[in-house]
Amino acid sequence: MNRRDFVTSTTLAAAALGLPEAAHALDSTSPAPAMSDSTQATPDSPRATRKILIAGGGFRTKFIGYMAQLTGKTRPRICYLPTASADSPQSALGFYQACAPLNVEPYVQNMYIESLSQTQGFDEVLLSMDAIVVSGGNTLNQQAIWKAQGVDLILREAWNRGIVLGGASAGSLCWFDEGTTDSRPKALSIVKCLGFIKGSHSPHYDAEAGRRPLYHKLIGSGEMQPGYACDNDAGIYFEDNTVKRVVHTRAEAKCYYVSVVNGKVEERVLEPEMI
Repeated sequence: MNRRDFVTSTTLAAAALGLPEAAHALDSTSPAPAMSDSTQATPDSPRATRKILIAGGGFRTKFIGYMAQLTGKTRPRICYLPTASADSPQSALGFYQACAPLNVEPYVQNMYIESLSQTQGFDEVLLSMDAIVVSGGNTLNQQAIWKAQGVDLILREAWNRGIVLGGASAGSLCWFDEGTTDSRPKALSIVKCLGFIKGSHSPHYDAEAGRRPLYHKLIGSGEMQPGYACDNDAGIYFEDNTVKRVVHTRAEAKCYYVSVVNGKVEERVLEPEMI
């Protein structure tokens, strides 16, 4: 429906009910868009094997290729969500370049859209995919935008349906309860996320000097739950909340489980396989 028809129909309906302010009230108080009836997420929706593939950084061709294998499809449809990068065209171009050697059908779904050009709902797009890759960038902003648009609920439905989810940096952090982020000014801090994977996460573990000591400090003090840290080019494949495989694309890159054992922070290496 175009804007003129929308305004006309709502004004006529309001007049018939004797509510001259109804159209204004609708516009100013309406919640985030709901999913269409055919794809509405419910707590009782049937669940397939729930799959998430993360990396600490560097979710490029080999990781996307492994994600494609996890879908079980010959030519899977893989959607890229560059929300954390503010829908950066350079980020989207990098995704297309990473997909170029693979037998996949790449697609980019921006969040900075308007009604007349976005002809499908976010649910219609995302739930039609075989896999969804999330970009790096600002995790705090990403979470706020997803919640405002109802995308957090759609991603949970995608996870429950067995659509493979993943990414690196903000694209790995977003799936956990919480983690360390550079999304705020001045210093690394804690960000709360979607909570699909229980516990915490630290990406870029070997690439940014402040990551490891802060992660140890927060877990040791009890401010943050135990969790998983990943070097750049190393990652973990989860089914539900179970680690099924640890992988890397660079020999030195590793993953870790960090927790408190006998009152001290323990960092246990999860030895990866090359992909």
